[in-house]
Amino acid sequence: MASSMKPIVAVTFGDVSGIGPELVAKLLARPEVRAAATIVLVGDAWVWDAAQRITGLGTLVRPIADWTAARTATGDTPLFLVVDTVAEGEIVPGQVTIAAGRGARAAVTLCLDAVSRRDVDAVCFAPMNKQALKKGGMAFEDELHFFADYLGVTGYFCEFNTLGTLWTSRISSHVPLSAVPGLVTKERIKAAAALTVKTLRQAGFEQPRIGLAALNPHGGDGGTCGREEIDVIEPAARELNAEGLPILGPYPADTIFLKARAGELDAVVTMYHDQGQVAIKLLGFERGVTVQGGLPVPIATPAHGTAFDIVGRNKANAEAIVQAFLLAARMGVAYRESGLAA
Repeated sequence: MASSMKPIVAVTFGDVSGIGPELVAKLLARPEVRAAATIVLVGDAWVWDAAQRITGLGTLVRPIADWTAARTATGDTPLFLVVDTVAEGEIVPGQVTIAAGRGARAAVTLCLDAVSRRDVDAVCFAPMNKQALKKGGMAFEDELHFFADYLGVTGYFCEFNTLGTLWTSRISSHVPLSAVPGLVTKERIKAAAALTVKTLRQAGFEQPRIGLAALNPHGGDGGTCGREEIDVIEPAARELNAEGLPILGPYPADTIFLKARAGELDAVVTMYHDQGQVAIKLLGFERGVTVQGGLPVPIATPAHGTAFDIVGRNKANAEAIVQAFLLAARMGVAYRESGLAA
């Protein structure tokens, strides 16, 4: 792939109190990553230096003054847009800090602006800590809601979690389990399923096969274990089918991922957070990716967290951030082409 044709992907360290800097150092050292996209690393110089010391990699980067250098870059050397987001003395490795949350949000906000202007084609960020983000001034339940607000999204949005070619979405996310039944509505199910079909097509699935998970044990067992399947989920599936979307189910949640693992489904729409997360993380925790679905720009991140318990020990497994980056690059190609066609 010629350099001028490669997508441009912005990368941030995430929460610098966690393993994000180590992950980014390992990410940028991978030849397949550098071949897949032009990389623009965004963050503090001292963080990069510290990550290089921890990992012992010594990967070369080329400092740039602004985003415009990325469009004319040649070769595979990652570019580094140095910004001051957090001072080294403000950080306590392995602990939640206001400074780390504030810095993580500042860096990723610069990337949101850049991808919105089409200076870059996608964003990949290392794990951020929700508690630190909130302490640092983020007034939302998670980073996805911050992104949606910042980008002016008014339609339905949700996290997608991917493992290889298997995707999951959900109709409710970071809310108490007691709130879930009230969120199981036909409107939310239809919106989540339609967004799943759209996003998978953007990711290269020509005819994605989508299954709905049931809410109740045994899929409600004919109404004896709950009626959401009869009253809400099945009617939503019928309406989606009538609208031309091949949505299957609902299937009992304890068996639907057996179908997915067997290759019968490309994606599962779950009713709540852990219903899909437990399955995906059990199938391949070290390779899971989160895609910020429903946003106008491609953004991906590893599905795992900041792993404060292993910070600075060079034990961080980079496979998930590698997969997140490669997926962001693929989606970035579609995003660039959509701008060229506009």
